[in-house]
Amino acid sequence: MTNRIAVKQMVAGVRISATSYDDVVRQCGEWISEKREIGAAATARYICVTSVHGIVTARSDRRFRDILNRADMATPDGMPVVWAMRSLGRKQQKRVYGPDLMLRLCECAASRGHRVFLYGGRPEVLPQLAERLQAKMPQLEIAGMYSPPFRPLTAEEDAAVVHQIRQSGADIVFVGISTPKQEHWMSQHVDSLPGTIMLGVGAAFDFHAGRVKQAPAWMQRAGLEWFFRLLMEPMRLWRRYLLETPRFLPLWAMQKAGWMRFSDADEI
Repeated sequence: MTNRIAVKQMVAGVRISATSYDDVVRQCGEWISEKREIGAAATARYICVTSVHGIVTARSDRRFRDILNRADMATPDGMPVVWAMRSLGRKQQKRVYGPDLMLRLCECAASRGHRVFLYGGRPEVLPQLAERLQAKMPQLEIAGMYSPPFRPLTAEEDAAVVHQIRQSGADIVFVGISTPKQEHWMSQHVDSLPGTIMLGVGAAFDFHAGRVKQAPAWMQRAGLEWFFRLLMEPMRLWRRYLLETPRFLPLWAMQKAGWMRFSDADEI
């Protein structure tokens, strides 16, 4: 099967997929069908939902930038990324927001019998998340869940988790351990989880479990979600939004003006 989502737009050195919710869900369905046809020979896939935070982090971290640029898809998760893509020629681009994409994929999984695994979140959050998801989608099959400790896993712990995921028969693994940790985790497990789709969804676990409140829709559309999240979690997020994120605007402006160029083509 071919990857229908091939077009990407370079934004400050990161390749962002020119895609939509429907396209991502359709492509994931094709990958799962491929896995069920050829089994363990199927290729693992990973999808990054990429915000300004991810792009800015990638500017100073070459390894992380390579992980984003090797992703099967990197969706535009924040409105500033969407606006940048539109200004660079993707006039119809819309936001593909991680928490909403997770729900869309869960709805598809519930209707098609796909199995999902939840990796990340606090131990007390995962049962709440699973309960809420299944209340919305009773047919959803949650194959397993794992809350990693707030430290790197030992080789033995990681091997045990990989075994758990493979034994569960999960088609999609939702990874909620924040950027850039979740992207590193996904790229490190491509070889050990054949045929699995890994999707880094950041704060989606806390949102859908009801632990953290989401910004109102009008703030999301206006690109003010960062401000709402800063008010909700100032101690955790102040550095990201007040020191790191503002670096994106001059990068975007310089690319738009032609003052900043990249070694790769603007499209791949």
